[in-house]
Amino acid sequence: MFNRSIISDLENWSNKINRKPLILRGARQVGKTTAVNIFASQFDQYIYLNLEIAENRKIFEQDLNFDELQTAIFFYKDKKKEAGKTLVFIDEIQNSPAAIAQLRYFYESAKELFVIAAGSLFESIISNQISFPVGRVEYLYMKPLTFREFLSATGENESAELIDKIPFPRYAHNKLLKQFYLYTLIGGMPEVVKTYVESKDIILLNSIYESLLVSYLDDVEKYARNTTLARVIRHAIQSCFFEAGKRIKFQGFGNSNYKSREMGEALKTLEKAMLIKLIYPTTSLKLPIIPDYKKSPKLFVLDTGLINYFVGLQKELFGAQDLNNIYEGKIAEHIVGQELIARRKSFIDNLCFWVREKKQSNAEIDFVISFDNKIFPIEVKTGSSGQMRSFFQFLDSAPHNFGVRIYSGELKIDKITSVKGKEIFLLNLPFYLVGEIEGYLEWFIKSKL
Repeated sequence: MFNRSIISDLENWSNKINRKPLILRGARQVGKTTAVNIFASQFDQYIYLNLEIAENRKIFEQDLNFDELQTAIFFYKDKKKEAGKTLVFIDEIQNSPAAIAQLRYFYESAKELFVIAAGSLFESIISNQISFPVGRVEYLYMKPLTFREFLSATGENESAELIDKIPFPRYAHNKLLKQFYLYTLIGGMPEVVKTYVESKDIILLNSIYESLLVSYLDDVEKYARNTTLARVIRHAIQSCFFEAGKRIKFQGFGNSNYKSREMGEALKTLEKAMLIKLIYPTTSLKLPIIPDYKKSPKLFVLDTGLINYFVGLQKELFGAQDLNNIYEGKIAEHIVGQELIARRKSFIDNLCFWVREKKQSNAEIDFVISFDNKIFPIEVKTGSSGQMRSFFQFLDSAPHNFGVRIYSGELKIDKITSVKGKEIFLLNLPFYLVGEIEGYLEWFIKSKL
């Protein structure tokens, strides 16, 4: 087992005065159970309930009042109620609507207990009109390993510590870039990373990628409200790897005959299950960032390593010198998107891309994020800064003059004059620093004020 950054988030939750039961959300196999098991070492008692197991599920389905339920939990798990600080982890809670309904009573009547619930299909359950304790729970979101977590998991602790140094030392650039390319190749799914750490054999990872896909396909019946939707979801899962990083249309997605409405429902169901993320365009030049849900989104899959395996890019990525030269630059854009998505702490923090769509002059920027009351354009590019026409169109109209380029080169800041004569400051950020972008934006702004 290796530590995840979410452990510190769990610690912050446990220290809250008005702590509520916590729902830990994330796709299957991203490491939710392992993270809670590590966190549990900080408690005097740990009660683990897996509601995929009938015996554990039965505890919640005996029509007990809440006091009786508490007693039953401690009794069945051979624990003492007054034995100290107790963490109760209800795993795979989606299997018991009765357990979901009881979460409100843990908040109202058992605040001394620390309660965490997890379930891969939780979003789908919420939409199925199951009694849900709105306002009496809080959330954390878990994703595959970030690059920083990957460094720690692979024993590169010195590299992980260097990332915290702003500005990043130039002497470590080549090593960190090589490590980031390895991360891009195999991805951040915990079992994949664990197997690689133990074997250093990329071929051994292929069976894990296959088993992950099979597990997602097996879950289709749980996602779908009927057999027709199940069939469409299966097609969406199998097709999404080939469409990742691209703008998509629901109509005919994956070379199918499916209509926009049914495919839209299938893709949004997968998004609720956190297997994919649909990122929508915006035309905003200043806050707030307002997504345009009428326009075609970009599709991002749970993990770049899965894409590389299923699309057949592993050999091409192995030993690559520049990510932008692989798969028309889509893998570079996707791994940057994966890191930007991972930094989001809530669904309110919109990650979008920027467009200006006119009949004779379209423009598009890979990503925009909010920071310091500004919208920062982010381009994933190789080559000279002069090639970024859309980027400069955005900044010529924006109420500031700061932008970011993500690339394979070293950390630096350029001062450029646009065609319209505006002085622009460009932060050139190496791929391996994307996950630390807020710290570098703060450094960037201060250095130019």
